[in-house]
Amino acid sequence: MKDMSLEEEILRETRTVAVVGASPDAGRPSHRVFSYLREQGYRVIPVNPLFSQIDGEASYPDLAAIPERVDVVDVFRRSDDVLPVVEQAIGIGAKVVWMQEGVINESAASRAREAGLQVVMDKCMRKEHLKMKGISE
Repeated sequence: MKDMSLEEEILRETRTVAVVGASPDAGRPSHRVFSYLREQGYRVIPVNPLFSQIDGEASYPDLAAIPERVDVVDVFRRSDDVLPVVEQAIGIGAKVVWMQEGVINESAASRAREAGLQVVMDKCMRKEHLKMKGISE
């Protein structure tokens, strides 16, 4: 058996995912990932100050407002906007910061790692989960 990648380890070992930048618009990548992870049995919490709920789930204005423990912070924000999200992830005791495809911020990644968080950058959580299951898109 091959060693697990960091992405696979995270997907297998974590259950609660906060999706920062979640959207109620089914055409948006953040909504597709949000819905897919829910279908796969993850507890998915939307974080978007513009909406009070998304697909029946309470949506929170920021990570600090979430009343439960979060394992993974999945970031759908512009690369320039990631550092404050990382600071919040550190503040709530998250284990992982996962920056979606196209989201690259090396200084935010370094800050997260220094605080003891695992970091995935520029990869889609949904695509990595499908890959883990042996399904290619």
